[in-house]
Amino acid sequence: MMAPEMDSSPIDSSSPLVTILFKRTILPDSPSSMPDLKLSVSDLPMLSCHYIQKGLFFPKPNIPMLSFSVHLGLISIPHVLVDATSFWHFFNTWAELCHGGSPKLPDFRRNYFGNSKAVLRFASSAGPEVTFPVDAPVRERIFHFSVDVMRLLKSKANCCQNSLKLSLIPGQEVETCGKQIHDLRTNTKGSEISSFQSLCSLIWQAITRARKWLPGDYMTTFRMAVNYRHRIEPRVSPMYIGNAIQSTPTRAKVEEVTGKDLRWVAGLLHASVLAHGDVAIRQVITDWEAAPKCFPLGNPDGTVINMDSSNRFPMYEGNDFGWGRPLAVRSGKANKFDEKMSAFPEREGYRSVDIEMCLAPKTMAVLLLDEEFMGFVSD
Repeated sequence: MMAPEMDSSPIDSSSPLVTILFKRTILPDSPSSMPDLKLSVSDLPMLSCHYIQKGLFFPKPNIPMLSFSVHLGLISIPHVLVDATSFWHFFNTWAELCHGGSPKLPDFRRNYFGNSKAVLRFASSAGPEVTFPVDAPVRERIFHFSVDVMRLLKSKANCCQNSLKLSLIPGQEVETCGKQIHDLRTNTKGSEISSFQSLCSLIWQAITRARKWLPGDYMTTFRMAVNYRHRIEPRVSPMYIGNAIQSTPTRAKVEEVTGKDLRWVAGLLHASVLAHGDVAIRQVITDWEAAPKCFPLGNPDGTVINMDSSNRFPMYEGNDFGWGRPLAVRSGKANKFDEKMSAFPEREGYRSVDIEMCLAPKTMAVLLLDEEFMGFVSD
C-alpha cells in the first residue's frame, strides 16, 4: 500500500475523555480489479440494522501514551455488508497480516443464492425506518457463566430432568450424568442439546419470570441467529464475506416457559435449531423474495428475547495485532433495545460464556433479584 495521507490539522472533540490528534486515510496502491458486488437476498433484510460495533480492550502498548492501562480498538462494519462470522474473519485476517502471516483469502462469490430479482422498496426516500424506540431507557449488564455452570446446565437439559434443583457444586451432577451424555452423543447423533442452548433456556425462563406483568397465555419468543454456511447444499464457503444468517424463532406460552423445567424449554430451542436445515433456509429466502422487507428490530409487545453473536467467534485468539491478546470484548451502542442479548467467549477459551443483556429497567431490576438465576452467575 502507498503511504497514508495525513491531515495534520487539529480536530475538535466535544468529549472530555477523548482527544483526536489526527485522521489517516489509507488508500490502495492500485484500483481494485473486482467488479461491484450486489447485495444478496441475505444482505438486503439487514438494511434495518446499524453497524456491527465491537470494541477490543488491549494492554497498554510499550510506547509513550497517556496514563491509561488499556487502549481500545473499535476493530466497525455495516451489517448489510457482512454478518458476525465475516466481521471476525476480516479482523482476524488483518491481525494475521500484521504478523506477516498468509491468511486464507475471502470468498466474494455471490452465486450461492441465485440471481434474485426481488426489489426492496421503502415508503419514503429516507430508506428503512427504525422499528424500535431509540430513546427508550435500557439497562445493560454483563453476566458471566463459568465452564462448570455450562456443563451443569447441559447435563440438566439432556438427562437430569428428574432433579428438583441443579447442584452448584462443580462436577457433582455432571459426573452423575456423564455416562448418559456420552451415550446420547454416541447413539443419537444430533439429538444432544448443547451447553449454549441450555444456557439460552435458563435465560429465557429467567427473563420471562422477570416480566411479571405478562399474562400466562401470552406467546413469548426466543430468537437465535443461525449461521447457515454449513446448513445448505451446496455449502457456503467458510470464507464467504457477506451475510449468511437467519433468525430462528422458538415460541411458547409464558406459563409454559416459566412453569416447565429447563429440559422442556431447552428441547424446544434445540428442535428449532435442528429443524433449520436446507429446506427451511431456502423457504425463508423464497418467502422473502415474494414479500421483500427489512428485518424488524425491537420488542413491541415486550415478549421477545433476541440472542445475537456467538461464544464461538474468535474474538480473542485471532485478534493479536502485535499488542498482545485483547483483555476484553464489548459492543457499541448500536442496535440496542429491550431484549437484545449478545454472547461472547471467555478470554482464556475455557468454554465459559459472557452474556451482554439489554433490558428495560424494570425487567433488569427484577432479574437481579432472581436468586434462582443469579445463583448461576459468576463474578
